[in-house]
Amino acid sequence: MRDNDRVGIYRDDAIVLRTQKLGEADRIVTLLARRAGRVRAVAKGVRRTKSRFGARLEPFTHVDLLLYTGRSLDVITQAETLRPYGKPFATDYPRYTAGTAMLETAEKFTPVEKEPAMRQFLLLVGGLRALGEGIHDPRLVLDAYLLHSLAVAGFAPALDECTVCGTRAAAPGDAKASTSRRAFWFSIEAGGLVCQNCRAPGAATPSAQTIALMGALMRGDWAHADASERRHQTECSGLVAAYLQWHLENAIRSLRHVEHA
Repeated sequence: MRDNDRVGIYRDDAIVLRTQKLGEADRIVTLLARRAGRVRAVAKGVRRTKSRFGARLEPFTHVDLLLYTGRSLDVITQAETLRPYGKPFATDYPRYTAGTAMLETAEKFTPVEKEPAMRQFLLLVGGLRALGEGIHDPRLVLDAYLLHSLAVAGFAPALDECTVCGTRAAAPGDAKASTSRRAFWFSIEAGGLVCQNCRAPGAATPSAQTIALMGALMRGDWAHADASERRHQTECSGLVAAYLQWHLENAIRSLRHVEHA
């Protein structure tokens, strides 16, 4: 095996991120795997009507896989469905578009193939599960997922203090919070809140309630998030989307559909 370290059979569980046709009957499947990270693999013959596991390799599906390492692409030899997260999305457009944005974001945050990304994998599983449960507004679930993905990648926005000089903003529960936070702006380039002395041209002026909502989503405070007003949710989503795409240096095309859901 020393001479064949690059060739071998391995097992992993993964979320299907996307698929694309290959030849007349095959398909390339992009996966985010628990241990292997992002993997591109060939599923042979899955587009034939008699395929053994074609339906199991659809986006949003959590699958248990057996693969062997190929020269350029790995090959899927076995697939078993663990949970079809996409099932409840089929008749719910807001949840479908939010889920699609999650899949695209997960792929963008794992640019290197076969580089382990366990925390991104677990975040995606948790986000899809929350979407499937339908307890919270899909856009809130998406924004929470995006903020946590940014945090895992090292880009968590500063929401409690000026990201430049460290001046503290009032806590959300403080009676002076509204007054204090008026002196703060949100700068995508700087990485979060900036005070009056540190703000640069172009910094946004979100409401105190919007910043508090972002903080609640970061903490997992769903009681606060669910009770927030729609206008603050909309403003929060705009900030999160802009902040995400700035740090990825790339647009998330699926977000355009979320905005119209």
